Amino acid sequence: MQPLNYRHLYYFWVAAKEGGIARAAERLGMAVQTVSTQVRELERELGYALFRSAGRGVELTEAGTTAARFAEQIFQLGEALPAAVQDAATAQGLRLAVGISDALPKLAVRHLLQPATQTPELRLLCHEGDFDDLLADLALHRLDVVLADRPAPPNPNLRVFSHRVGRASVAWYAPAAVASAVHRPFPACLADLPLLLPTADSALRGRLDDWLARHGIRPQIVGEFEDSALLATFGESGFGAFPAPEMSSEELTGARGLTLIGRSPDVVEHFYAISAQRKVEHPAVRKLLDQAGEAAESAT
Repeated sequence: MQPLNYRHLYYFWVAAKEGGIARAAERLGMAVQTVSTQVRELERELGYALFRSAGRGVELTEAGTTAARFAEQIFQLGEALPAAVQDAATAQGLRLAVGISDALPKLAVRHLLQPATQTPELRLLCHEGDFDDLLADLALHRLDVVLADRPAPPNPNLRVFSHRVGRASVAWYAPAAVASAVHRPFPACLADLPLLLPTADSALRGRLDDWLARHGIRPQIVGEFEDSALLATFGESGFGAFPAPEMSSEELTGARGLTLIGRSPDVVEHFYAISAQRKVEHPAVRKLLDQAGEAAESAT
């Protein structure tokens, strides 16, 4: 197969973004025939039509939609290349770009990253976002590792590898004003309190629902959050009681002044580091994985 001609791809990408050959030619300051020829050359190289007639204009075919999606990623990377090269050339120390799933408890992130932060002259870049978007950035090597509350799903088109790096049981917290309404032993008292929970697509939510059901608790759910930090913020403001990793208990009850209502040791949240390589070479990520492995061995 002949190497892809990126000039042809670029003209197609502009035409796809602009909604037609004529608009692309106007944006590029070129003749319509020139842009049209370049797009036809790309179609010949790929072996499929990328546009089809639609009324007085054109629209993308199914093949064109796929090509446009890949072109978008390719040229976004190209636009980011100069800044990335400059950062790499001028930055001192080792750069670690971490994607943090919005469902992952942010209080747990510091514990998970602590081994990596002990790397000398480390420059840490943290990006929070949707789990699937972060995996796509990882596959495109925009990130060195993704931290999440679940492993990457099986996907033959996404070459990533999941490593379990920690676990934490859950406890329940609330400000003193909310906790003062507790008049029954834990966990029955949770039925008397407004509760804040992760959304249904969180890996933890199903475990919490099962645990509440086993204890006969019909929760008064007043808020559901995709972002764990936002959940904790609403909890601290007095909106309701909420679950959080027990490993963060000292910070929540100390610095943040929350009341520990009770512990749910049989509700466990698992944490994963997801890499683009099976054998991780980045020294900071390697430290994170090695310490997680040592902790697992000492627990057995």
